[in-house]
Amino acid sequence: MNHPATWLAGYIPDLPTPFDNAGELDLAAFRRLCERQIAAGATALVVGELTGEDSTLSDAEHSALTRIAVRTSRGRAAVIAGAGSNSTSAAIELSQRAEADGADAVLSVVPYYNKPTQAGLYAHFCAIAEATRLPIVLHDVPSRTVRELSDDTVAQLSQSAQFVGLRDATGDISRPQRLRSLIRPEFRLLSGDDATAPAFLVHGGDGCISVTSNLIPDLCQYLYRCCKEDDLQTARALAIRIGRLTATLLREPPSVSIKYALSLFGLMAPHVRLPLLELTDTAKVAIAEAIRTTDESPAPHALKCIATSDAQPANAVR
Repeated sequence: MNHPATWLAGYIPDLPTPFDNAGELDLAAFRRLCERQIAAGATALVVGELTGEDSTLSDAEHSALTRIAVRTSRGRAAVIAGAGSNSTSAAIELSQRAEADGADAVLSVVPYYNKPTQAGLYAHFCAIAEATRLPIVLHDVPSRTVRELSDDTVAQLSQSAQFVGLRDATGDISRPQRLRSLIRPEFRLLSGDDATAPAFLVHGGDGCISVTSNLIPDLCQYLYRCCKEDDLQTARALAIRIGRLTATLLREPPSVSIKYALSLFGLMAPHVRLPLLELTDTAKVAIAEAIRTTDESPAPHALKCIATSDAQPANAVR
C-alpha cells in the first residue's frame, strides 16, 4: 500500500466474523461484507479484531479471514489484521502470521488483564515491531484492558515510522489536540468510539475504526467528509442521526448487535460464539426500530447502502 496517510482515514469498519448454522466461518458472507465496504469507499478493513470476536477464533480462522480480505480487496483497500494479545510472544506470532497472510498492517491492542507499566507497554510494542515489517496501529481501549496507553508512550512510539496510527477508544475528544504536537505529522489518530467519533473528527482526528459503519457505511463516510470540509451544520445533523442508531447498537455487546442488524438485510446470520449470546427479543425490536428511524429520516440518498444490499431486507425493518 501507499503511505498510511492515504488509507488510514475516514470510517474504517471493524468487521464482524460471520458464522454459519454449524458455528463455522461463513466465508461467502465475509466476502460480501468486504465488498460492500469497499464499494462505499472504505480505504481499509479491520479483520479478526474486537467486533470480529477475535478471542474465539482459532489460528487457522484468523489466517482464513485475513487471506479472504486480501483476495477480496485486491489492493482497493488496506487489510488491517487484529494481532493483539496480553502475551508479547503471542502478539508477535499473530503479527508474523498476519504478514505471511498478506495483511497490510496489524492492529495491536494494549495488553489486557496483566496491567503492565508504561515502560512495559513500550517494550511490548517495540518487541512486536522488531519481529515484523508490517505497519502497526496501536489500540488503546482502557475500558477493556484496565490499562491506558499514555500520551507520552504514544508520542514515544510514534517517532518510529513503523507505528502509523492510534485507535483511541477512550472517548476523550480532546486527545487529538493534545497529541498532535507530540507525534509525527504522518501518524494517524483514529477514534475507536462511535459515540464520540464526530467530535473526535472535528477536534482534529483523522477517522474512526467503527462498529456502526458496518451497517451504514455510506452515511458514515458522508459524515467524515462533512467534518473534514468544515460543513459543520450538516455534520451535526448527521451525527444526531448516526448517534441514535449507535446508542441502540451499543446497549448490547457490539459483536452481537451489529450481527443482528446486518442479518435483517440478509448480509449474514446473527450467530455468535460463547460466551456471547444472541439478542433478546426486546433488543431485536429496539435495533429494528432504530434502523427504521434512520432509514426514514431526511437525505435518503446517504442511506443507499441499506437500499442496495445484496439481499432483500427482512420485514422487521419495513
